[in-house]
Amino acid sequence: MRISACTEEYFNQCATVLATKSKLLSACFTHMTWPHGQLIIIWELQTFTHNHRRAREAIEDFWSCIQTNKTNNRRLIHRSKGVAGTAMDYLNFLLCLVLAWVAIYFLLSTAKKGEAANPRILPPGPSPLPIFGNLFILGTKPHISLTELARTYGPLMSLQLGQVPTVVISSAIVAKEALQKNDISFSSRTVSDAVCALNHHQSSIVWLPAAAQWRNLRKICNSHVFSNSRLESSQNLRRDKVKDLISHVQKCSESGMAVDIGQAAFTTTSNLLSNTFFSVDLGDPTSEFAREFKGVVRGVVDETGKPNFADYFPLLRKMDPQGIRRRMSIHFGKLLGLFNNMINQRLQGKRPSESTEGNDVLDALLGINQEKSEEIEQSNIPHLLLDLFTAGTDTTSSTLEWAMTEILRNPGKLNKAQAELEEIIGKGNPVEEPDISRLPYLQAIVKETLRLHPAVPLVVRKVDSDVKLFNYTMPKNAQVLVNLWAIGRDPEIWEEPNTFKPERFLGSEVDVKGRDFELIPFGAGRRICPGLTLATRMIHLMLASLIHGFDWKLEAGVSPENMDMEERFGLTLEKAQRLRAIPVRV
Repeated sequence: MRISACTEEYFNQCATVLATKSKLLSACFTHMTWPHGQLIIIWELQTFTHNHRRAREAIEDFWSCIQTNKTNNRRLIHRSKGVAGTAMDYLNFLLCLVLAWVAIYFLLSTAKKGEAANPRILPPGPSPLPIFGNLFILGTKPHISLTELARTYGPLMSLQLGQVPTVVISSAIVAKEALQKNDISFSSRTVSDAVCALNHHQSSIVWLPAAAQWRNLRKICNSHVFSNSRLESSQNLRRDKVKDLISHVQKCSESGMAVDIGQAAFTTTSNLLSNTFFSVDLGDPTSEFAREFKGVVRGVVDETGKPNFADYFPLLRKMDPQGIRRRMSIHFGKLLGLFNNMINQRLQGKRPSESTEGNDVLDALLGINQEKSEEIEQSNIPHLLLDLFTAGTDTTSSTLEWAMTEILRNPGKLNKAQAELEEIIGKGNPVEEPDISRLPYLQAIVKETLRLHPAVPLVVRKVDSDVKLFNYTMPKNAQVLVNLWAIGRDPEIWEEPNTFKPERFLGSEVDVKGRDFELIPFGAGRRICPGLTLATRMIHLMLASLIHGFDWKLEAGVSPENMDMEERFGLTLEKAQRLRAIPVRV
């Protein structure tokens, strides 16, 4: 085994220098001609005291090799004995340094050979710039930029976003390998600096790592918030909130005013969630408090979705250069204060004057806390409610707005859906939740909308340990972005991928529940959205109700083919220009 090499001339120079320092050498040099004309140098083994077994064995093997070949024109440098005290100390110190270098060199060489045998090959990707890496490639619409890059570098791609190593997944096959077969390794999320405001991330079901605390919150959501029994028992509540929506649309129809579809859906969803959680309306447009509440929720969504330099350069987190965490602290403080106030009133046996009696989610959560049947601290309840509100309102309203946009842009699809409703429901009859299962074309419209316009276009995960994926290494702690927008428009899966074509889902068993990775708008694996069932019920019911009783025409004489379809990227993928349409009663 080769420990170190040098030319004979260099060896003689070193020997001369050492001889000048002391006339008596205590070290033993053995050098011999090697196959490539180099000379190998080794210090006498007896002076080697390093405790690393592999290094000792290597030097012993090498020394043995030298001894067996010493008769073949090898020269042994004379060993000098009996040394004066000061010179001996100096040389011993020098020998220790050299031997330490030999051991370190050997270990580094061994490590490099090990890496060569088991290389950590990262996925391909564009070359990063100094400091900023590939950050400027993202642009204002990262989901589109990353889709275009994937055409060059493939469906598994690596980027360097500032100081954050990032892996981008852009195909259903790779997404399935990561989120299903390697679900444990991909079950955590990279935490945005914005949600660290007021330490929200330490109690958040959205941002906690997939450990005991997260599993307990998830269990509570499945058992007490989104369970089938609770959803069934709250059907009347959803029906009442949709009636309020239709009443608002009817008033607009009578006055010839346009309806802001996204805003109307946001109000309806907010009222539904607030009644489910607290038995009170928080989305009433006539209430000043409700308007402020809506503004705060919108502020949380906007700030969370803004590009933040502190996310890409961790050293900037303490500085908060864009003020995002500071503004989030204000928004979080207002929402947490509201929820804490409701909790305190409920514990004192008081209910808001506008609330209705009933065993709502807040009652259930407080019952858990008092009975200790499951672990949830009272201080964590407001953070859970904050997550459910901000995640539920914006995603649902955005999806409904895109669905209405697509069918108004394609009048033939709208007519087909209305014909199905008239046949199954009957003209003038309200749509009920149990009717949805009998409306396959309506279901196909919702699936096609979620394919083209996933509410969250980039699902964020984090790799907890080095993982091999298709012979590439996903490095530990790397950020992972699953590009749902790219998967939904993959030409290898979808025929005419950019065309709104609900018919592709008729007779198809593909659904949005996380089993079919070509359509995973709510995510997949253990991190799939817990509110999936409630969201799909609400979207179908609101969409069916809006198109069953009304025809729609676009405001200001805009023709369907000239509709603005620009997207605005943020926490959710919203329509850049809000959809405003005039309802006409039929």
